[in-house]
Amino acid sequence: MSATQVSTENKFLRALKHIWVEYSIIVVTVVIFLVAGIIAPRFIQFSNIMLILRQASIIGIIALGMTYVIVTGGIDLSSGHVVATAGAVLILLQGNPNVPLVVAILAGCAVGTVIGFVNGAIVTKFRVPAFIVTLAVGIMARSIALYLVEGRALTGDSNDTVFRAIGTGSIGFLPIPLLIWIFLTVLLGCVLKYTKFGTYVYAVGGNEISSKYSGIAVDKTKIIAYSLTGLCAGMAAVLDISRTVTLAVPTAGHMYEFDAITAVVVGGAALSGGRGKILNTFFGAIIITVVSNLMAMLGISVFLSGFVKGMVILVAVLLQRRESTA
Repeated sequence: MSATQVSTENKFLRALKHIWVEYSIIVVTVVIFLVAGIIAPRFIQFSNIMLILRQASIIGIIALGMTYVIVTGGIDLSSGHVVATAGAVLILLQGNPNVPLVVAILAGCAVGTVIGFVNGAIVTKFRVPAFIVTLAVGIMARSIALYLVEGRALTGDSNDTVFRAIGTGSIGFLPIPLLIWIFLTVLLGCVLKYTKFGTYVYAVGGNEISSKYSGIAVDKTKIIAYSLTGLCAGMAAVLDISRTVTLAVPTAGHMYEFDAITAVVVGGAALSGGRGKILNTFFGAIIITVVSNLMAMLGISVFLSGFVKGMVILVAVLLQRRESTA
């Protein structure tokens, strides 16, 4: 074999390796869909696929913001609580005929953003571990929401067809929540990949000390990342509540943060920071929703879904540890 042929073969292998590293999550998603379709033929029905994508959009939007936090080397355990708190504000205002719908939606998103900002400010300014801060702030936020509504379930204006269309409507054959999710995926993906802020996010997660000496505003970058996650949780609350226009504050958003973290980890992001992609997170959210949907279709207890997701996170962390020590 000539040197030219060897060189060509090596380039081809490198190209294949690059494609696998960059887009393996898409291949895995397609394989999972094919296997699921073989196991349960009803799975591949168009209506079921649209249902999966509609359901995945809520966790998927939270996961987009969570990607930023995890890439910086942080974690946010408040997202489910933020959904409940922002949702309570949203539905209280939406049920008031004197408040325009757009104001109610913006208020819910603002609440989520503020909670995210508080998370980021405490983590950066007081140097407290992120998992403790976000868990505590999240519990406090839900507690305040419970106090405001006196622990009761809330029902908004179910006759507001515009609001209900956000969560249940479609444009053509595509659900509106899916379209919103895709738009945010493209937007936040471009920000993370092509902007200076995105470069800062990766730098902070890769080496915080070096980033600081390089002149990067580390604290500001982290605060923006946490605020963005709070905003995404607020937007997810809008989609979630608009489906039924009801909210049970004690249980709303339960385990959403762990589903979002699972989606980010399945997408290949490193929990140690410095690595992660928005597009991969998008498909990661689809994968975990497919798992839940398939388990229900096969009659497997829903109580085991947490076990499966926990195993996914554990395996991903162990694989990442193996890669780092290799």
